[in-house]
Amino acid sequence: MISARNQLPGTVKFVTLGTVMAEVVIDVGGAEVVAAITRHSVEAMDIKVGDSVKAVVKATEVMVQK
Repeated sequence: MISARNQLPGTVKFVTLGTVMAEVVIDVGGAEVVAAITRHSVEAMDIKVGDSVKAVVKATEVMVQK
């Protein structure tokens, strides 16, 4: 169980693997959420395009600029 309340269900749209890090793009209701996580985490969770996942957001602040 995760304590973060901001859990956005979505579908993996793209996975770009780097040497150490990976970028995971998640479609959340038509909006894209991009996560930078370790390559090891992508491989350990076996994350692939089309997978159902949750984008979990836990931050102390959210900034908006116009």
